[in-house]
Amino acid sequence: MGWLDKLGLKKEEKLDKGVEKSREGLLNKIGKSIAGKDKIDDATLDDLEDALISSDVGVKTTIEIIDRLEKRVARDKFITQNELQQIMREEITALLKENRPDQPAEFDADFPAKPHVIMIVGVNGVGKTTTIGKLAHLYKKAGKNVMLGAADTFRAAAVDQLKIWSERADVPIIQQGQNADPSAVAYDTVASAKSRNADVVLVDTAGRLHNKKSLMEELAKIKRVMGKVVDGAPHEILLVLDASTGQNAMQQANAFTDVVDVTGLVLTKLDGTAKGGIVIGVSNELNVPVKYIGVGEQIEDLQVFERDGFVKALFGE
Repeated sequence: MGWLDKLGLKKEEKLDKGVEKSREGLLNKIGKSIAGKDKIDDATLDDLEDALISSDVGVKTTIEIIDRLEKRVARDKFITQNELQQIMREEITALLKENRPDQPAEFDADFPAKPHVIMIVGVNGVGKTTTIGKLAHLYKKAGKNVMLGAADTFRAAAVDQLKIWSERADVPIIQQGQNADPSAVAYDTVASAKSRNADVVLVDTAGRLHNKKSLMEELAKIKRVMGKVVDGAPHEILLVLDASTGQNAMQQANAFTDVVDVTGLVLTKLDGTAKGGIVIGVSNELNVPVKYIGVGEQIEDLQVFERDGFVKALFGE
């Protein structure tokens, strides 16, 4: 058992509890779709399609899942209800993207570059600052030398919140206050991290989607100046989304991927919603892996996302 699994409740138990509302909703809808039927026909698949869409899996991803099911049904001729659920698990797992080897999600993993620079993006209110704090805590607990950069200088509250999290996680922060030049803060953060031999750098950024052009220019400048200090920086760009907003999260994701090359997703607030199907849809439609999921409010309730474990928790035993 790894060190993360020893924190309070076992990871599997916490995940199972965290997706409980989504599981109950999805299984109830699937159950109604196949109740009393002794074979899987077109009408059954239509009902399943409605069940998946209403569970916030998304239209595009739902159609892909149903197409895969139709092919399996046509090939195997007769499929029982239990077999159908097993096939759904397999096909959904296959749709979820895997992490790249050079961007490991495990907190104790070794990175190709040092410092490993991660830029965090997302709109206000999705749990971006909280996610950065939790990531910092978990990286430090795994033995990493961590630094934070407060480059969301548009809101004074963003800098103040990140300072609080830096104290909770007991990691240093580089900040210049509200209205400072975000790229200057990012440059100073990475330069300081390099001089202090830091392992991981987490850089917060603003999320003003109402003006994508200015946001794009700002994020591009931040990326450019960090790359001057450390080759290849930022090595990751994580987009934080609030799972409880369902398809609104998908719209935000599409907007951000138009602006910046997102390499990984963080889905927060899964424990408070029945819209967990968005995890499947957003990863598949964007062709971007989900790296972390939030399943509670505690500092250690941010989990490394594992495809098999998530699908197992979503469908139950």
